[in-house]
Amino acid sequence: MSSAMELPDEFQNGFLAADENNMNISVETEEDELIAKLDDGNKEMRVIKRAKRPSKYPYVPKEGSDEGGRSPTAPANGDHKPLPYTKNSRKSRTGRRGLPKKGGGGGKGTWGKPGSELEESGLPTDEHDPNYDSDTQETYALKMTEPKLTFEEFKKPVEEEVLEYFENSDPEEVIRSIQELNIQGEEKHKLVYLIVEMGLEHKPHHRELCSMLISDLYGSILTPEELMQGFDDVLNDLADITIDCPEAPAMVGKFLARAVADDCIPPKFVVNHAGRISCVQARLALEKADTLMKMKHGMVRLDNVWGIGGGSRPVKSLIKKMVLLLKEYLSARDIKTATSCLIDLEVPHFHHELVYEAILMVIEDTTEPAAELMVKFLKSLCDSVVVTKTQMDQGIKRIYDNMPDICLDVPAAYCLLERFATMAFKVNLFSEKNMEDMPNRGRKRFVSEGDGGKEKPVSCLK
Repeated sequence: MSSAMELPDEFQNGFLAADENNMNISVETEEDELIAKLDDGNKEMRVIKRAKRPSKYPYVPKEGSDEGGRSPTAPANGDHKPLPYTKNSRKSRTGRRGLPKKGGGGGKGTWGKPGSELEESGLPTDEHDPNYDSDTQETYALKMTEPKLTFEEFKKPVEEEVLEYFENSDPEEVIRSIQELNIQGEEKHKLVYLIVEMGLEHKPHHRELCSMLISDLYGSILTPEELMQGFDDVLNDLADITIDCPEAPAMVGKFLARAVADDCIPPKFVVNHAGRISCVQARLALEKADTLMKMKHGMVRLDNVWGIGGGSRPVKSLIKKMVLLLKEYLSARDIKTATSCLIDLEVPHFHHELVYEAILMVIEDTTEPAAELMVKFLKSLCDSVVVTKTQMDQGIKRIYDNMPDICLDVPAAYCLLERFATMAFKVNLFSEKNMEDMPNRGRKRFVSEGDGGKEKPVSCLK
């Protein structure tokens, strides 16, 4: 197909005789015909070359061929030894499958490396991303800061911790929780206001715990200035507090005196505020605190300014108070007052002692009106669930077990107990099991004086 090849006569004549306007069309037609003739007649002149593509099967020589030709197909028996793969082959040369590309984060349609979403900043970094914003690509120096809590934000967590403190009496846990809240200096003094306010709403035992907590907060969290500022807030709001708690001035005075006794605030705090505050309730509180501090051995007595709590009160003291309570009830016959006094003792786990002392008092009194009054009182305590069924049964069982000793002082104790149990059973105070377990005094036969102090045999008794 070189330019020196001779062309047929027909082509030369036709090309030379062509018109100028139809020259291009004629040339194209004649070239097509020429190419078609050359394809048919000169196929042997063309050199056919095979593309160099890697085959998945190695080439082996043809059978009976001396030229060493290669067959593109693999033999059927598969006994040949594979030849080394070419450099453009994508298959592993070691026969092992490698790890994914880029740890699984490369390629089209991939989701990235596992866990890479945790390292993302959330802002697009590709300029071709429609959400890309050049203003957000600036570098910033991050600094860890803790937010400041307002009074409304830390009020509820502190109240929950103080209520839990009333149950377990562990001030270290409260201090640890308050330190974790990160209350700043401007709001710390309100802790005193919050603790005193909660103490006013609870019982004397809880107020003792509040005074102890304020003493423990001193130095670890609160400074003397913050403590004085907290009590100053209490005195300023005492008029509003007195509306809900009429006894607030006297109790706040005890809180102030106890804080002075614990060396949390100086005594001059009470003296200096006496002439500067115009609130009547605040003046009463300061006068109460001043009176407690000036009494003889006042600082020593202030350790028990809230009295002794129920759980920490000695057992003998509790028994004495319960006996006085029952005697006052038999004298005044006021069930409401007697119930209130029992609740103020704050010893629900020791109410079985009240049941024991009540039944013992009926046996020692030996009168029927005392038995009726005591049945009425115990029935009221059970109906109002002040004394539980368990405590009632435990007190009755103690009486049953001690009847031999009681009978030494009161010979008719068994008869008196039976009369009281019958009255109590009629009002459903004693259960059927209590009646079944009630002891009876057994009769014993004694020998006569002339028998020498020996018991008679059974045959003689018959």
